[in-house]
Amino acid sequence: MKSSKPILLIEDDNIDAMTVRRALKDLDVPNDIIHQLDGEDALKYLRSGDNKKPCVILLDLNMPRMNGIDFLKIIKNDNELKQIPVIVMTTSKDERDKMESFEFSVAGYIIKSADYKKFAESLKILNLYWTLSELPYPSA
Repeated sequence: MKSSKPILLIEDDNIDAMTVRRALKDLDVPNDIIHQLDGEDALKYLRSGDNKKPCVILLDLNMPRMNGIDFLKIIKNDNELKQIPVIVMTTSKDERDKMESFEFSVAGYIIKSADYKKFAESLKILNLYWTLSELPYPSA
């Protein structure tokens, strides 16, 4: 059974996006995956009244046009969007990226592994959010 709220995947690399989809399928995650290529496209999706708000956002940091940190700055200052949990997924091992992400109250930080099994294991953090996926957002 599909959850009523999708997962928003913001990832510019199509191979990484396919890997995320495969891992979520292997983990029996029932949610639809909405894929956006960068922060600008993701904001358009989130701000459209026609689209369902996601239960969680999976966010790459290094993207063209609008990177992940710039995206976080915007949504965490938006009363309509700031409650959506965000999990950063990145190849960056730079401690500054991690610290800056947590300054924006991300719910998790995953280093993308070239080892598929390790990567899929790291996505099990999403199980923490399934109970949130059906809750209404608090009113601002």
